[in-house]
Amino acid sequence: MKRSRAAGNTAAPAGKPLNLMDLLHTAYAAQAEVEAQLTTVGLSLAKLHALQALADAGGSVPLGQLAEQLACVKSNITQLVDRLEADGFVAREADANDRRTRLAVLTAAGRKACAEGTRLHQESERKLLHGLSHDEARQLGALLEKVGRPRD
Repeated sequence: MKRSRAAGNTAAPAGKPLNLMDLLHTAYAAQAEVEAQLTTVGLSLAKLHALQALADAGGSVPLGQLAEQLACVKSNITQLVDRLEADGFVAREADANDRRTRLAVLTAAGRKACAEGTRLHQESERKLLHGLSHDEARQLGALLEKVGRPRD
């Protein structure tokens, strides 16, 4: 039985083990779906994750700490914050406790974008996983965690 990826069928046929290419293709398709929804409000997954990290931290985080939280290098976080600042979602401010440190500060527009982006992300997630029962979704989560766990 031949799979038709053009038709959106990313699942392996019944009885055939999932291979890495199937997993990567499915992950890419899911990411593309979420990114397409976020684009409608001027966001990307990277921007949304940064806004969520700032919101979770109470609205402001040193740039170095934000880079650590998002698991990226400081030069990438600088570029990301530049884009968020240009969008009006984040402002840079000096840290009152350490003049050498710059804070990324969530603006009112950033809070609104974060809330809307989170809603769209959750809506996309529901759409993508709608065919799974609660137990299947939990099992999939456990399996993905197992696949992604570093090996010794």
